[in-house]
Amino acid sequence: SSQALLKATMNKNMNSSIAVLLLALCPSANAFVSPSATPCSLPSLFRMPSTSTQTLFMAKSKTKKKKPAASSGGLKGFGGSSKSSTKATAAAGSIDRSKAALKFYNYLERNGAEANLKRVGLGYFPLQIGPSEKDVIQLRGVIALRDIPKGEPIIEIPYEMAIDLGRESSDPTLPATSFLQKYCVWKSDSDGPPSDKERGDYFAMLPEYMSSDCLGSTDFFSDEALEMLQSPLIKEETLSRKVLVHLRYERDVETMAEMSSNLYRWSGEEVATESHLQWASWIITSRVLTVQGPPESGIANRLLIPLIDMCNHDRDSPHILTGRAMTGATLKVVAGVDVKAGDAINISYGGSVEGNDRFIQDYGFLDGGGSKERGKSEVAEAYKIVARKLTGRNRALTKLTVDD
Repeated sequence: SSQALLKATMNKNMNSSIAVLLLALCPSANAFVSPSATPCSLPSLFRMPSTSTQTLFMAKSKTKKKKPAASSGGLKGFGGSSKSSTKATAAAGSIDRSKAALKFYNYLERNGAEANLKRVGLGYFPLQIGPSEKDVIQLRGVIALRDIPKGEPIIEIPYEMAIDLGRESSDPTLPATSFLQKYCVWKSDSDGPPSDKERGDYFAMLPEYMSSDCLGSTDFFSDEALEMLQSPLIKEETLSRKVLVHLRYERDVETMAEMSSNLYRWSGEEVATESHLQWASWIITSRVLTVQGPPESGIANRLLIPLIDMCNHDRDSPHILTGRAMTGATLKVVAGVDVKAGDAINISYGGSVEGNDRFIQDYGFLDGGGSKERGKSEVAEAYKIVARKLTGRNRALTKLTVDD
């Protein structure tokens, strides 16, 4: 079953950049980017694994490395992408030991999450995006380093390590101001809480401002590109978000920046702009998880949870999110099935056939169905119908051109 991957490129022939909608077929892909508003309210019931395996701090050696195990599940993922110069198998993953990744692993170790490094790491998974052998990009996600039995934790993050952005609401701009302020303290090395600077190795792993990762979201589409979608619902919601960003920037960010030169300083003397707040709002909608607070509170908070927010999407993922937003709690991804070394660790971002408009707006992709649904013609056709509706084209996706 084919799936449409939404991408945005910039038209260099015009003075004002216009996003061009590209729909490419990805026969074995599953989804793109990271979770949003996923409940984490189940109790903590599972024990820590007792076996140990390799850690992620091993330097590259000259000895012959074992071939990475094949990965199961969908392989479209979060984060930066890069062209692959070599032919890759359809589902092979490789461990990310880049300088930035090693700093992130150290960050986990410093903050009480070192046990995860014996079970999982960041990995790159090849994704075929075209007919040629060169049409392969490497997409980052979370990869299992060893076999993990069903019922055992895959990822465990202390609540204190998460960034709690306050109560769940329909307005992403409020938590975005809090996130942007913390991010600016790290980025500009300005005066601020030491804990914000300590999070720098995590912040460095987030999609950069106006990078290709965020340009797939309709939040960054021009008015012309929104018209190309021919979807009034997406257009209205996107424009509504832009209004919220504008109002929030004038009311909170701009005002506070005028009161203190240390607040919302992006770099040097540059103050964060409305566009920066728009990026921060997108970080919130595309990466936060909604986690229930203490049982007696009845409230839910929005959290940025390092490592967990780097898991890719599979609507059929059997893994369980568990934990509470409260002091001393642990936020977990528990194995819903036996996990093999080399497997991609995916979670469900929610959604259904009718939820594709939300996926396009938040992530820039069309969900082609869960891993259990691929190959079922009726399901594939249902997703294609939604895609045709959103693009205003009453014809098969395979016949859409770049101009379309």
